[in-house]
Parts: sequence; C-alpha cells; structure tokens
Amino acid sequence: MTKPIVVIQGHPDSRGGHFGHALAQAYREGAEEAGHKIELIEVARLDFPLLQNEEDWKTGAPSEAIGEAQKLLARAKHWVIIYPLWLGGMPAILKAFFEQILRPGFAITPLEGGKRWQRHLRGKSARIVVTMGMPALLYRWYFGAHSLKSLERNILGFCGIAPIKESLIGMVASMSDSKREKWLEKMRELGRSGQ
Repeated sequence: MTKPIVVIQGHPDSRGGHFGHALAQAYREGAEEAGHKIELIEVARLDFPLLQNEEDWKTGAPSEAIGEAQKLLARAKHWVIIYPLWLGGMPAILKAFFEQILRPGFAITPLEGGKRWQRHLRGKSARIVVTMGMPALLYRWYFGAHSLKSLERNILGFCGIAPIKESLIGMVASMSDSKREKWLEKMRELGRSGQ
C-alpha cells in the first residue's frame, strides 16, 4: 500500500554532497519506484528564526517556511529524519526546526489543567537515520544513544508518533565504497517498503 512520506534532511550544510544527502536520495528513489508520494524538506535551506521564549512557542505565528513544512508533515503518514551526529546530538538547526514545527495546535494541545496533552500526530510513524564518525555500537551501548532516545521519546513520541524505528550508520568517514553502496541499497529498500 502506498502512502505519503516526508524526508527531513537535517544536515546543516545546505550545499549537499554528504553521505546523509545520498541516503536521502536513495530512500526517495526507492519510495518513488514503489509509488509512494514523497516530499523532501531540507532544513538547512529554510529561512526561520530561533525561538527565544515560551510565549513565542505557544502563541507566535510560524514563519512562511515553517508553515509550509507543517502542511507537508501534516499530510504525511511517515516521517524519515536524516542527520549527522554532532557533539553527541542532532545539529542545532534541526533542533531549532523541531522547536518551530512542533508547536501547540499543530503537534500537541494542553488539556485542562495543563498536566495532560492531546497528541495531534497519532497515526504517523517515523524512521530516524543517524550518521556518525564513531562505531554505531559504541554510540548505542557505551554512550546510551541518549540524544536519539530523547528525540524518540521526548519529541516525536510525546506528539503521538509511533512506531519509531532507527538506522544508525557508524564510521562514515572511513567507510568503504562497497559498504556505502550496501547502506544506499538498504535505504532504497526502506523507501520501497515505506518504512
């Protein structure tokens, strides 16, 4: 069954050319081949301000770029988030994007008393693809994949997105061409299956 999918390219270098960009392209190729409706959001190419206070997050109007991204994300049934691990977490521009996108009214709404939340993104699933210089097992087991868990639980899960799956790709800088091609084919297959 085909479905609408959005790929969120979270690499902060708008020039492209990184392995994460190739992974996004491979996913897109596979998804299009299978007939999925796929859109791409390149966060580094969007013009949006940083949030400065809680009031702006709760009641401020999103920029035009953020509003357009929200429309794409609202229509999608599956989100694919691709980013490099920087200083143990997602790049600052991607975090700023999520702060802008996942505002009350779009992603969540506090219920009476503010202790519970209505989660507006239920029915959507996600895949997080993280590239890194260290071995993926080291990130997962020694460092506890803390930033990945925070994105899954405290950001996406809090808004109702489930299930959330992940692909961790380590040792990117020293990866052989054959291993890169295996990962690209894996992304094409994930795109074909809409996962």
